[in-house]
Amino acid sequence: MNTLLEDLKAQREGLLGLGFWAVLVYRFGHARFVIKNKIVRAPWTIVYLILHKLVEIFCGISIGSTATIGRRFSIEHHGCIVIHGNSVIGDDCLIRHGVTLGNSGLDDLFGAPKLGNRVQIGAGAKLLGRINVGDDAIIGANAVVVRDVPDKAVVGGIPARILSRSAPNPPVDEPH
Repeated sequence: MNTLLEDLKAQREGLLGLGFWAVLVYRFGHARFVIKNKIVRAPWTIVYLILHKLVEIFCGISIGSTATIGRRFSIEHHGCIVIHGNSVIGDDCLIRHGVTLGNSGLDDLFGAPKLGNRVQIGAGAKLLGRINVGDDAIIGANAVVVRDVPDKAVVGGIPARILSRSAPNPPVDEPH
């Protein structure tokens, strides 16, 4: 329950934010794996699949329920967001619209990005394959990242390249 409250506080739009609803449905879908009895878990799975499809349709966000997402995850703007089920996202990460965390092709269907803590991803960025993004990294808008990104790096471009090795500290939002 604390994780949901932290997710809610991390969203700028609060309870009305479509990103919050997508994260809420993800957390519900992810939590159902705790139930070991398949007969008991089946109704939860059906409810999750319906909710997941509604979030895809109305919010434009698809988060695989098998992904691992840390605390205070924030989706700044909704729409065209895809997060692969094998992705790992650290604490206090922020993504914007049009972001894809996915595999790099048919050669490795289960390879997905791993993000450190406090990673910010700009609008339209694509992170593809088994890559690691270090803590406090910033991925620029429309960047296509196919290689590892070190801690505190700022990357941008197609394909993404390191623009700076010491990302500026993100602004701290005051409580509303």
